[in-house]
Amino acid sequence: MKKQWMLVRALSKTLTLASFTRSLCSSSTTTPTFALKNVTKSNFESALGDLRRLVRDADFVAVDLEMTGVTSAPWRESFEFDRFDIRYLKVKDSAEKFAVVQFGVCPFRWDHSKQSFVAHPHNFYIFPRKEIPVGGRSYEFLCQTTSIDFLARYQFDFNLCIQEGISYLSRGQEDDALRNLHPMYEDELRCNSREARDTPVVRIADVLFTERMKNRISEWRDGLLLNRNHRSETQEVSNDSPQQFQTIFFKMRPALLLNGFTSHQLRLIQLVMLYNFSVYHMCTPAEAIVAAPAQLMGYEDTIVTEKHYEDLVFVREKAETSSVHQLIVYVDSRNDRDLVMKEVKDGLHKEAEMKIKAAVGFRHVIDLLSSEQKLIVGHNCFLDIAHIYSKFLGPLPSTAEEYVSSVNKYFPYIIDTKILLNANDMHLPLKKKSSTSLSRAFSLLCPEIASSVQGPGLGLKPRVKVEVQVDDMRSLNWNSGAKHEAGYDAFMTGCVFAQACSNLGYDFKLHSPSTNLANDEKLQKHINLLYLSWINGDIIDLRTGKRTAESAYSNNLKIQYPRIVFQNIALIWGFLPKIKAREIRECITKVFGLNSVSSVYHLDETAVFVQFSKAALVTDFLQLKETLERNNDPISVLHPLSKLLEGGNTRAATYESYKRICSSPISEVLFADQAEAMRIKWKTESLESNREVETQENEMAAFPNSSDRSELGKINRIIDNLARGHIQDDEAIDSSYTCEAQLSK
Repeated sequence: MKKQWMLVRALSKTLTLASFTRSLCSSSTTTPTFALKNVTKSNFESALGDLRRLVRDADFVAVDLEMTGVTSAPWRESFEFDRFDIRYLKVKDSAEKFAVVQFGVCPFRWDHSKQSFVAHPHNFYIFPRKEIPVGGRSYEFLCQTTSIDFLARYQFDFNLCIQEGISYLSRGQEDDALRNLHPMYEDELRCNSREARDTPVVRIADVLFTERMKNRISEWRDGLLLNRNHRSETQEVSNDSPQQFQTIFFKMRPALLLNGFTSHQLRLIQLVMLYNFSVYHMCTPAEAIVAAPAQLMGYEDTIVTEKHYEDLVFVREKAETSSVHQLIVYVDSRNDRDLVMKEVKDGLHKEAEMKIKAAVGFRHVIDLLSSEQKLIVGHNCFLDIAHIYSKFLGPLPSTAEEYVSSVNKYFPYIIDTKILLNANDMHLPLKKKSSTSLSRAFSLLCPEIASSVQGPGLGLKPRVKVEVQVDDMRSLNWNSGAKHEAGYDAFMTGCVFAQACSNLGYDFKLHSPSTNLANDEKLQKHINLLYLSWINGDIIDLRTGKRTAESAYSNNLKIQYPRIVFQNIALIWGFLPKIKAREIRECITKVFGLNSVSSVYHLDETAVFVQFSKAALVTDFLQLKETLERNNDPISVLHPLSKLLEGGNTRAATYESYKRICSSPISEVLFADQAEAMRIKWKTESLESNREVETQENEMAAFPNSSDRSELGKINRIIDNLARGHIQDDEAIDSSYTCEAQLSK
């Protein structure tokens, strides 16, 4: 038996050793799972302390955000026909309506000893929980089903986010809360006193309770006065529960701690403190007259005099356990009474101030990034920066120029990896790919780092090495698989940036920790340039507010449409859904000529942009449409525009109306419904050009010369004749087309 047991032990030891050996072999052939520092409210304070050190020592910090949605309506997506100020309004709408649920922060530091970067990826779960009564309302935000489904597909933990997410206050919210602190607590003290005064004493039980409390308070007070020169304590001798009354000291003054009373009873005790009661169950007529003022307050058998306990103060104090203590405090004089009230208010104010500071929450991370003024790296990050501004700094400005000026003040060095990737011919394979996603750029530029992605990469050398360190664990190899977690995406962004810098000729081996990477001359021309739109290459400079519609960055982009001239665009909506862009073009070109329309672009099934070949044709079209609708006669159905106007709900306006609609906080699904919700009822609107917009330097002129006006008069006369039946053949109608076509030349 002993031999058998020894055999079992030996076999067990052999199996254990074999298992351990396989584990070692496995670890040498299979890279570990990618490690992230997941941060929630439970470990936020300690993580923030570590992050301060890491950001201070970092050469740059990569960021990424996960949101609950991107666009609040289909027509709010980015279109080819969106002017730069419209693009900003759409980004502003998105940042204001959707929430950030995950924030990735990844500091990168160059390690000279290992000739590699050390990355510290942090994955912050955040949730806009209402911690203090700011504005009187809870946060509200939209959720876009496609975005939520996308997050769920990548195992986003919504329960963790809602239950343990870190809350926050923006700088504006914190300032408002601190500014309203004093009035708020003054109101609270007045409210407590008013509630006590307004408490009705109509029940016999309330009358008896107030009388008993008056006796108990008087007994305690008289005992203090009797023994004020002695060290003996007041003894409680009554039928009341000994836990209800307890003599303690409050700020070096004797006080009576009240325990176990209901809120209604406490208000009655406050009432006793305000008034001295005498109760009569049998009232003579004369006594009833004396009692009349009290009866107005609801006291039927109670006579009230205005003599209150001048040397006693009712105090509510919040204890360390967050419970509220109710006390009656003895004071020596009126000055001492005022001093106690001031100390109580100061304590409440300080406590509330500390609560506000604690509610700042995740914004401490944003303040850290701003104060350290490190180079902030993002990937196609214009929307991310707008979210950061909206959630943690303050309300987004109404114009793009104001916005970029404010952003640059808080974050003077921002770089977009898409700008870098599009600035170098070495990255041409990325430009040719239909997908320009972060994961695609990561797998092609950093194939050794993205070890789980099979592919030859771009064949670029030298490769930049990156190690990952989370707390005390540091590794050079891992399995990716945490894509679309903000912390991992921030890590990918930083790796792409490091390799792109190397491809531009920056040698990190010569990099000194004392030098600011943002000041390097090779990067200077790319810093603070963000894509307003990746679709057509619109770039905005955060330092100057200037934008570049066509530049070296967009030469390789595929242009789908002719050059867009915004003053040549008319916006048409409300037509029948069956009408397509081709039919709309045909309707208009029959009137204004074959070359009068450059392009027709659908916002959705209810609205289109029509770009005319000349700005004057926009006004011609709007006025002709208005004339046809004003005539409203049977002959008008013969006009080529009648198909577009069918149904009687077709609206048209200049491009500036589109800007007005995009600036509204309303977001109906269909554009026509959006315009209707904004109470835009007119058939045709022609707005004055916006002189501040660079694309519209001059005001639109309806007709440049008198001959044009005479031609329009000819058109109107033909239409009037048609209505009266004076001309009834097709030749007359054709002549109207000829006249209108001449106006387009």
